[in-house]
Parts: sequence; structure tokens; C-alpha cells
Amino acid sequence: MALFPAFAGAAEPGEPPTGSSEGSRKELDWLSNPSFSTEDALLLHQRTAEAVNLSPEKSPLIRTTSRSELSEESDTDESLKQSSKKRKKKKKKHHHYKRAKKKTKGDSSNSESDLDTKYIKDKITGSGRNNEKEAAANPDKKTPNLTSSRLLWLDDIQAFTAETFRIDKKPDPANWAYKSLYRGDIARYKRRGESCLGIDAKKQCITWDSSASKRKQLQRRPERYFTKNNVKMLNTDGILVCSKSSSSDPAAFVPVFQMEAEDPSDTTEVNPLGIYDPSTTVWLQGNGSKSTEPVNAQQAVQEPVINMNSILMTKVEEHNKKVRENPRDINAWMEFVSFQDELMRGPSPYASKGEQEVRRKSLKLILEKKLAILERAIESNPSNVDLKLARLKICAEFWEPPALIKEWQKLIFLHPNNPELWKKYLLFCQSQFTTFSVSKINSLYGKCLTTLAAVQDGSMVSHPLLPGTEEAMLAIFIQQCHFLRQAGHSEKAVSLFQALIDFTFFKPDSVKDLPTRGQVEFFEPFWDSGEPRIGEKGARGWKAWMHQQEKGGWIALKPDDDDDDEEIDEDQEIKDKTLPKWHIWLDVEYSREARHWLPWRPDKTKKEMEEDCEDPERQVLFDDLGPSLIQLSNPDLQRQLLYSFLQFLGVPCTRKEKSNLSICWLQYEISKVVQCLQAKKKKKLKAQGRKSKKLAKNLLKAPDNRNHLSLWKLYAYLEWLLGNIDDARKVFDTALCTAGTEGLKSPQICSLSLLYAQLEVELLESIEGTVMSRAVHILTKLAESGPYVPYSGQVLAVNVLKARKTYEHALQDYLSKPPVSDQVGDANQLVNLVGCYALFQYLTVGIDAAVLIYAQTSEKLEALGPQKCENTGENFGIRNFSTALEAVTLLHTNLLRFHMKISVYPLNPLREALTEALKRYPSNRSLWRSYIHIQRKSHSASKARRFFDGVTRSTNSLEPWLFAIQAEQMRKKLIENVQRADVGEIHSTIPETGLTNRIVALFEHAVQSENGTHCPLLWRMYLNFLTSLGKKEKSRGLFYKALQNCPWAKVLYMDAVEYFPDHLQETLDLMTEKELRVRVPVEELDLLLEV
Repeated sequence: MALFPAFAGAAEPGEPPTGSSEGSRKELDWLSNPSFSTEDALLLHQRTAEAVNLSPEKSPLIRTTSRSELSEESDTDESLKQSSKKRKKKKKKHHHYKRAKKKTKGDSSNSESDLDTKYIKDKITGSGRNNEKEAAANPDKKTPNLTSSRLLWLDDIQAFTAETFRIDKKPDPANWAYKSLYRGDIARYKRRGESCLGIDAKKQCITWDSSASKRKQLQRRPERYFTKNNVKMLNTDGILVCSKSSSSDPAAFVPVFQMEAEDPSDTTEVNPLGIYDPSTTVWLQGNGSKSTEPVNAQQAVQEPVINMNSILMTKVEEHNKKVRENPRDINAWMEFVSFQDELMRGPSPYASKGEQEVRRKSLKLILEKKLAILERAIESNPSNVDLKLARLKICAEFWEPPALIKEWQKLIFLHPNNPELWKKYLLFCQSQFTTFSVSKINSLYGKCLTTLAAVQDGSMVSHPLLPGTEEAMLAIFIQQCHFLRQAGHSEKAVSLFQALIDFTFFKPDSVKDLPTRGQVEFFEPFWDSGEPRIGEKGARGWKAWMHQQEKGGWIALKPDDDDDDEEIDEDQEIKDKTLPKWHIWLDVEYSREARHWLPWRPDKTKKEMEEDCEDPERQVLFDDLGPSLIQLSNPDLQRQLLYSFLQFLGVPCTRKEKSNLSICWLQYEISKVVQCLQAKKKKKLKAQGRKSKKLAKNLLKAPDNRNHLSLWKLYAYLEWLLGNIDDARKVFDTALCTAGTEGLKSPQICSLSLLYAQLEVELLESIEGTVMSRAVHILTKLAESGPYVPYSGQVLAVNVLKARKTYEHALQDYLSKPPVSDQVGDANQLVNLVGCYALFQYLTVGIDAAVLIYAQTSEKLEALGPQKCENTGENFGIRNFSTALEAVTLLHTNLLRFHMKISVYPLNPLREALTEALKRYPSNRSLWRSYIHIQRKSHSASKARRFFDGVTRSTNSLEPWLFAIQAEQMRKKLIENVQRADVGEIHSTIPETGLTNRIVALFEHAVQSENGTHCPLLWRMYLNFLTSLGKKEKSRGLFYKALQNCPWAKVLYMDAVEYFPDHLQETLDLMTEKELRVRVPVEELDLLLEV
């Protein structure tokens, strides 16, 4: 058997073919290839062996055969190729379009090798077959002559690879179409440096660095503090430095060790004056400290990071341990959520060494982590509402409004008895511009109050009544009324108040035991009967109407002839038709809002019908207010409802005192007088003064009010405001004479005497001669607890000393005695007593004595804050004495301001008192006005700005933002007045110091706060400021941004009409779409202009 079975039948050269049996051939048939030609294989082997043995001189391997010669030699094989192409034509038909578009983009050497291989194969095949024919025809011819064709396999030649190249003369049309060679045909390389390879002849060195990189480094500016890297460093907390050997707590500073110089004479050269310490002297000599140890720089850099990571990891473990051991602790979950902000500010404790600063600290990452923590918390506490609200607040950053609304609806469905959740849900729906409409939100308010009323009645058995539900229901009702008024539907808001007051105060006894919905059904016939309602002439109430209906109906009474509501002719509404259209529309709209705030009802005496109403929106149907009616059983809440309605109408009444309606009425008249004084309208002031005085006298003539000291005080104050000083003194003296002899024990007498004395002190022009003033007489008589005698002359010194002792003992008694049940009256009495005592000390001793009284009282009240009243169980400090402390602080600051006005006194005590008070009471507007007033005179605004920034960060109140903006605007106005003085066209060159940008930044931060986002006043101020700068495009964009947060505020749309008059129709269309109240349609305005 042969070694290679394929050549088993071939004979060696010079030997005859070996004969073999048929059986052996059959055994090897499976190894034989029928298409294999033994003669071709031997011929190829001989030709290759002879080519290798050729010398390079005799047979150079230079390729000279052209493409045409190769093609002629391969003509014999064309027939075979055509037959094979026909067989494969159908298979490759659908790939033809791809090969037709294929371009020659490969390397030229690759294409050369492909061509060479193709043509060499064709040459070998063709020549082999020709040799077979020649061998058959001429058997004597030798086979070695076949090597004259000089065709070689490139893989078999290794010694002459440098000469095996081929020139491709075929043009590439792509070079004409493009500017450069195809990038795939160019060899890739990476160059280092700009010089040529080899040594530089000038520098005699090899330069690897690029001059461009050096130029970039030279041109690179130092980074500012607000760059990304520096902000990251600023947000990272500092690391305490301590020694490795010390096992105690790390110190907050790095200690500097003192060194003693061994030879003082050696230090005279570097320390001739002896002013350097030993450590500095040794350093100047070039010597190092003996106690210092070499420290690895890299290790020193890594230690703070490792230390920070360990601290953060420890905190993370502590939070995880807390929530793992006590998953019901809601505060622990909330603290863990808040900790994520701190965690993201520092370096990541979970990143690898090479990824410490690579991770991206994005807001989305923080929110996702918070969301995951809250979801875990909700799994452990499925019934907690606070966790779900926090989750919804975070989801608002991710989700679309429809998905968020569905989540809110699910939450409300699970907790329909939670009034605080309802408040936030109503505010959320009210603030969604895309889904907002007035009717939809009003019906949502009705649904909320109906659901809570069912919980209150016990009709909803599935959910219990939560404490404080009745107070929250009243707050939601008042919020609904304000929402309707802000949307322009003042008629519906007033009708809601009228209905609930009738429903609460005039309820028949026969329906009191029914549930709320049953009472509402009985109330509907009375509302639709057309009878006068509360506040209207002839109103008798629901109870009287129902009793009369049971008896057979009302007795028809003759209506009054005098009608206060005089209708103005529509033709007279437009006073000047030459004004622009938008201006006329605003005037008519404001005019109708001022006149048509009450709901329209048909006058039966004039035989009017409901169809006679020209504006259907002025009619209020019972379906609009029926679902919002609730039961108020608490007398305090009933009184609060009445006062809320008065405040809604503009009456300045306080809820803290249990004052009657007469006081509220007189306070309202006094507010009108103050407005006339501020507007400096003398004629209107006289008319208003006569009306107010007549009202006050009529109120005091009533039998119940003759001894009412609060009414006497308001009447005397009214006379004082009108400029009738002598008449006011007579009223004060009369009231004090009839008050009795209780003196300091009576809160009313103290309050009356304090106001009388304060008004007298304001008349003083200087601090000299205050002991002889009327105020000292008033305060002395108050301390004597005897019958009051009008002022007749200077007070004796003995009486002054006695009064001072009396005040001192009275104040000590009030501050030392335990709390009592009547905390409100006790707190008011303490405020009046401190005010009288401090004012007495100011007039008799000086300002320092008065300030000392206020300081002692404030310190004592602060100490009483945490105590609780044992009798009532209420917090003694927070509810009442916190209010007392605020009132005492206000008295303190007002006295300092007055003293600075009439005398020379440093500003710092007043500034410190105001800053401390505002930190404690950031919502007190009187304190903020005083602070702005004193800071307006200061040349440097840095202290005030730092203070405003600190207060806004520590509280959620909106007042600090508003007053901070007002302070900057006042400063900007002051600078503009300096720049634009009356010097012709020449303006000052004082820079504005960036006030405009600062004010814009304050507005942006304010509208992003929790309470500022939905404040229409803040958005109006911002819009007005941008418009005053002349930035119309930005102002318009801000208007739409404001609508996204306050779509119900009609005043925003009215401002837009004024600021962007070219878009009047667009603004009105938007108001109509959102169902805001438009009293003057454009079509009606056009008709009025044509008349």
C-alpha cells in the first residue's frame, strides 16, 4: 500500500507502473478523487522544484506579463466559465444589484494579489491542459520545457518578496469625485510630535512633545470658584486633621509645635530683628524639624478620601440599621431620604479607586434613589400618607401629568377621610394648566366637602373620623371661595358664604338631627324661593321662612323705595373712545367687576324673570353650591366663618380676640380713613370722616356698648386720625373716668391707657421735658389704681417713684405666677403691662431702662415656652405666650425707632433686635417693614443680603422673599435716581452693581419655593419687573410660565392684556377656554364702540 493513497496508481519516474489486483483498488476507491489528474500534479511539482533551483542571475523574478497576455492564455478556459455561470445565474440573480454597486475600495496590494492569484490559476490550468495535448501528440517531448512560462506561486517564494510588486494602471474614477483618497486606502498611524523622524539638526535632540499642547497649557486660564470641579470641592465637607498616633478625638485645628533654637547666635543672619518664631527661623536656615517624619504624598492625598468614605459608609450603615430594626419609624425613613442629598455631595463610598470622581452626580440619580427608599418604606408602612405624599412629590419630576393625576386619585380613593390630603390634592389639580377648568375644579371642591361631610356624619362606615376634620372642612370651604373670586366668579363666592351662614346660624330645629345631605335637600327650596338672603334687605333667614311656610306663606311687605344700586348706562361705561381698544376693555372690565360682585336675582316687584338677565354668569344656581354646604357645630368655628366672610369683603377684623361685630365695623371705617390719609385726598377724607364719626356715635349710643372700652378706644383713635386732638383727648378722658378703679388689673384699661400714652408721646419733638408730658400723667394714674383725673400739670416725683415700684411688682407677679385657664386674656394683659411699664421708664429714666424691661420680659417668656398648662393640657408657650413675645418684640422695636427719630442713638441695637425677632417670627410683616426702613439708609447691603439669605433658607414663609425683593428694588430705584438727576441729558456713570440680575435671581428662587410657586402676587411682581426693563419676549415667556403654576388667577391674564396689547384676542380666548369670568366679550366691546 502506498504512503499517499491518491498517488497509488502512479509510477515512479523511470519505472513501469506497478500492477495490482482488483481487490486492492476497490479498497482504495473511497480515497480516490475522480476529478484528480495525476499528470497535472506531477507536472506542477516538477515545475516548482526547478523554479526554486534557478539562480537569481539567470532567471530574475520580475513580472512582465501584461493583463492582455494573461487573458489570451486563459481563452481556452472561457467556455468552461460560461457554462458554470449559466448554472449559477439563477442563484445569484437577486444579489446582482449589490455587486453592481460595489466599489473598489480595498487596498491596492490586496487587489493585486487577488488578480495575480486569479490569472496564475487560469494560466496553470490552461497550460496544464495544453501540455496534455502536446504530450499526447509528441510523446518524445520532455516536460521540463514547460517551466519556460515563468509562472510562480507567491507563497512558495520567500527570498524575493521585495520584488514581487505589480503596477495597477487602471484609473480610479473616485479620485475625480472626491478631494482626497479614500481613508480605507491610507495606512493608519499615530504621530507623536511635529518634527521629522531622526535628530533635530538645530537642537541636536529628538522632540516628542507638540508645541500646540504647550500653547494650550499656556493659554489655559485659572478656574473660577463656580466651575464644576470647584463646586464639587466646595460641596465636600472638610476632614478633621489629627495625628495617626493619637487615639483621642481629632481636634478642629492643626497644632503648631514651638521649637527652641539650640544656638541663638546662629540665627542672627536670618532673624536680625528677632521677629520670627523658632520654627520659621529653622525653616529660613534651610533645616527641617527633627520631629517631622517623611510622609508619602500620595498617601496623604488618599487619606482624606478614605476618611470621608468611611464616614459616609458609617452613616449609611446607621440609617440602614435604623430602618431595618424599626421599619415602622417614619422619621427614620424620612431622614434616610434626606441623607441622600448629603451622600451625593461627597465622594462615592461605593465606587472603585479609579472611579471616585468619574461617576455623574445628577439630580435624576438622587431622585431615583429617594424613590427606591420611599417604595421600601411604603411596603413596610402601607397606610402612611406622609410617605406616599413624599413619593408623589418625587414622581412629579419623572411622570407626565395624566399618570400623576391617576396616582393622586388612587391615593384619595384609599384615604378619603384625610382632609390634609384633600387640600394638597385640590392644590395639585388646581395648578395643572393642561387639565384645568373652573367648573372642573369647583366640582372637585364640592366632591371633597361632600365626602368629608359623609365621614363626619358617619355615613361612610369604612373610614373613621380623624381629629381636626371640622376645622379642615371650614378651611377648604374658605379656600374654595377665594379660588372662585380669583377666577373672576365673585358672585358664586359671595353666594357660597351667604348659603353657609344661613345654613349654619338659621337652621330650623326640625332638621338638625338629619345628616348633612338631608339638610341640604331641605335648604334647596328656601334658596330657590327668591327670598332675601343674609346681607340683603328684608332677610329673615331659613328658619323663619320655614316656620312661615308651615303657617301658609309670607305676608307681602312694601319694598323700600331707596335703592343703593344705581345701574350705570352701558353707553356711559366708555368715557374716552380715543383710547386703545385694550385700554377700553380693561376699564370696562374693572368697572363691571366693581359693580357686579353680587349675584343677580330677578326683582319680583319689577316682574323680572330669570331670562331677563343679560349676563347669565351673574346667576348662581343651587347646583353650584349645594355640594359645598357643611355642618359647623363648634361655636368658635361658626364665629370664624362669620369673620372670614367679613375679611373676604375687606373688613379688617382679628380672629384672636372674641370681639363683636361692632368693633369690626368701626375698624373697617378707620381703615377707610387711613387710606384717605395715605392717598392725601382731603375732600374724600372729610366726607369719610363724617360718616365714620356718625357710625361710631350711633354704636356707642346702644345700651350694650355704652361701657365698651374697646369701642371708646377706637372712637378716640378715629378722632385723633382726623386731626381732632382735643376732641380725642376728651373721649379718652371720658372713657378712663368711667372705666373704674381697677387700674393695672383690667386689660381694657391698660390697653386704653397705653394707646393714649403712645399717641401723646408721638407728639413730642425731643426727649427733653418728657417728665412733664401728658403721657407720664396717664401712666402714673394707671399705676395708682384710683379714679382718673384729667391732666392738670406736672406729676410729682413721689408719685413717679410709687408708680415705678407698682409697675415693677406687677410685672414680677405676672411673670412668676403659674399659667391659668384664661391664657388669651392673661397674655394680652402681660403685653399691655410691659408696654406701659417700658414707656413709663423711657419717659422718666431713659431708653436704656426701657430696653432693659423688654430684654427681661423676652428672656422670661422664652424660658416659659416649653412649659405646659396643667389645667388645660395645652402648650403654654407656643399658642399664647409665643404671640405675647411677638407683640413685646414689636413694641420694643417701635420704641427704638421712635427714639432714633427724635434723638441721636446708634443703629446697631435696633438692627440686632430686628434680626433676632425676624429669625423667630419670619412672617411678621411689621417687623420686616421696620427692617427694610433702617437698611434703606445703609450704604452697604451685604449684611442685609446675608441676613435675607439665611432667613429664606431656614423657613418656608413667603414674606422674607417678598421683602428681600422689595429691598433690592428700593435700592435700584435709589441708584437710578442718582444716575438720572435733573442735569439735562447728562447721566451719572455710577454702575448699577448688578442689581437687575440680583433681583431676577431672587424672583427665580422665590417662584421655585414651595409656597411661592402658587402665589399670584409673586408672579405679578416678577412680570411687572421684567416688563419695566423692556424685555417683552422674556416677559411673555414668563407669563405662560406663571399660568403653568397659577392658571386660575384672572389678574395674571389682565396684566397680560396690559403688557401685551397686541395679543388681546389670544388672551381672551385663553380665558374663555379655562372658563375664567370674562364680563366684556370682544364682540360686545365692538358694538359699544360703534354706538
